[in-house]
Amino acid sequence: MTNYPVDMTVQPEVTAFFDPATWTISYVVKDPNSTSCAIVDSVMDIDYAAGRITYKHADEIIAFIQERGLTLEWQIETHVHADHLSAAPYIQQKLGGKIGIGENIKIVQETFGKVFNEGTEFQRDGSQFDALFKEGDTYTVGTMTVFAMHTPGHTPACMVHVFGNAAFVGDTLFMPDGGSARADFPGGDAGVLFDSIQKVLSLPDDMRLFMCHDYGPNGRDIQWETTVGDEKKHNIHVGKGKSREDFIKFRTERDAQLDMPRLIIPSLQVNMRAGEIPRDKDGNPMLKVPVNGL
Repeated sequence: MTNYPVDMTVQPEVTAFFDPATWTISYVVKDPNSTSCAIVDSVMDIDYAAGRITYKHADEIIAFIQERGLTLEWQIETHVHADHLSAAPYIQQKLGGKIGIGENIKIVQETFGKVFNEGTEFQRDGSQFDALFKEGDTYTVGTMTVFAMHTPGHTPACMVHVFGNAAFVGDTLFMPDGGSARADFPGGDAGVLFDSIQKVLSLPDDMRLFMCHDYGPNGRDIQWETTVGDEKKHNIHVGKGKSREDFIKFRTERDAQLDMPRLIIPSLQVNMRAGEIPRDKDGNPMLKVPVNGL
């Protein structure tokens, strides 16, 4: 894609909310010419050992939006996260707005519907979400047109969303000294991830890139904003013209050494339902633990 369907001179106001429990950064993205905004990748708090759900992180975002008199139009999930739970339904109850994700959520639902032995009542058509995006789709936040880029590899449903001069990359990329995300989950592919990263790096060099996660490599402070130009020059996994073959070899060897994310089991069950907690036959919120299923 070379003719982008958005005005990249628009500079949305971006406010970040870091969740130290999951190393996740959520964003409120405000249209500079109206009071309309979007949320990207919200977080619901969970004490997994106690089986307790709370909403401190989401409440901070809700308070920020309400105090500034903003109107929430969209909640965007860049992908089905495996390391934190989405708070989208909770926020929607408080503030409204549509919940959107990539159309390949249907592939993720089919894959993990089997892993968690979900019954026929679990719909695998993405209908839990208000909108399913495909490559090149556009939508509006106030006066600002946003477009979606399909960037699979980490998961089949990964999308990058471009708001003017700001792109929200999910787990497609990390900060330059963090490199890239793993590609060994079901439906992931290191070669496809490399191709998706190149697609992101084809955006203008001054495009601001906002990460979904940061882990503070080598003890540095947490960061979440960089640029396409910086990533091309300095990303330790794909920068300076690293080859696709070298990336696949590195990523495959590296992924084989990684443990599963701590919250992958609850996260997948909740996030493939657009943030809703599954329920047992009596209507009680309940999570499953598949044994040797992942």
